[in-house]
Amino acid sequence: MTPRLPRDRTLHTAGITGVGMSFPERRLTNADLEKMVDTDDAWIVERTGIRERRLVEPGTGASFHGALAARQAMEHAGITAAEVDQIIVPTVTPDMVFPATACLIAHELGAVNAWGYDLEGACSGFIFALQNARAQIEAGHARRILVVGTEIMSSITNYEDRNSCILFGDGAGAIVVERVEPERLGIIDAIHHVDGVGIRFLHQKAGGSVMPASAATVAGKLHTVYQEGRDVYKFAVKGMAGVTAEVVERNGLTGADVDLFVPHQANIRIIEAAQQRLGLPDSKVMITIDRFGNTTSASIPSALRVACDEGRLREGHTVVLCAFGAGFTW
Repeated sequence: MTPRLPRDRTLHTAGITGVGMSFPERRLTNADLEKMVDTDDAWIVERTGIRERRLVEPGTGASFHGALAARQAMEHAGITAAEVDQIIVPTVTPDMVFPATACLIAHELGAVNAWGYDLEGACSGFIFALQNARAQIEAGHARRILVVGTEIMSSITNYEDRNSCILFGDGAGAIVVERVEPERLGIIDAIHHVDGVGIRFLHQKAGGSVMPASAATVAGKLHTVYQEGRDVYKFAVKGMAGVTAEVVERNGLTGADVDLFVPHQANIRIIEAAQQRLGLPDSKVMITIDRFGNTTSASIPSALRVACDEGRLREGHTVVLCAFGAGFTW
């Protein structure tokens, strides 16, 4: 029997029409960390570019700030929750293993016509989710999709590990991806990679099916981020710089054509390597790591909102997004 195909077979154009963010008020500065572990402000700023990060109050789930960021993005796009067809939530710190944080956010927003799911791509999760949203829009299966990157990284950070506790912060960023008219261009191209090379360098040891939670895993702080920073840095510099240059060049562009580069906010030196590869001045590079730290899947969408608020992001701009995360993913 020949399957019945959808009537609408036109490849549509997907574009980002709204951006939002939400961060807790509580700040953890480098001066605060100096009192907790053997570190100092100058060392942290020189190696990471971070000056402070935001932390939620204990018991706050990822859905809380995710919903707030989503509301701001919807307001920016001029849509209501009832008009949202799908919600995709990239996160490594969901409220609970199940149900998906997307369900909790949908309920909080009143998005009664939306379905959704969580996506785990670590620091690359937001761009992976954006690609999924783009594909749904282009194929005609949805008109409006929320992508909500939201993380409570403090829930999996070991504040006795001076190499990792300086890096992470909590917060959320969200975007609305909509069907737009072709002349508005929208999302043009993407390149994605994932391999298993980096598993041993960046992971969370316990909490999965291989090592379920137990008194021993909790006592051993095995439910927190484990990272071998030098190895991650080496791969991240190569991956982020390489893939950024590749996607620009294969579209016939140069750094001069890029209006704004919005990288994942993991480390200022990694960002600078990608910036140099494209030959971009500082004015074209979005930096928020100094005030928010590494918020994993929330870093790029929240940086887009900051760029919008600062007048650095306008319709018609050529914008490049890039990330690198555990796995490795990039």
